[in-house]
Amino acid sequence: QVQVVESGGGLVQAGGSLTLSCTASGRSFSNNPMGWFRQGPGKQREFVAAISWSGGSTFYGDSVKGRFTISRDNAKNMVYLLMNSLKPEDTAVYYCAASQVYRYSNDYVSPRRYDYWGQGTQVTVSS
Repeated sequence: QVQVVESGGGLVQAGGSLTLSCTASGRSFSNNPMGWFRQGPGKQREFVAAISWSGGSTFYGDSVKGRFTISRDNAKNMVYLLMNSLKPEDTAVYYCAASQVYRYSNDYVSPRRYDYWGQGTQVTVSS
């Protein structure tokens, strides 16, 4: 059974940093794109960041560009999201997602392109 599990969420003051981790079990995702999405209170799920299978390409939503960094460690089957300069509007449940697409995807942004999702981890940024 494939499981995707996020960790690292919590409460942080505005301007602070957090690192989210995502681990997958049940299969390797070393040849698959991975992504992070978030859903704030009363909002739709929003694309945050994605990374190609090799880690050579990364993609970011406009609202986090320059502040967040996605990375991966294929040997550990893990993906990370480093979040700097956090703002209250970053408050949301953050979800890790894995695609079944082998290596190359033509769409890293759409949630429908991801097949496995974690339960989410809450990030709260206080002002």
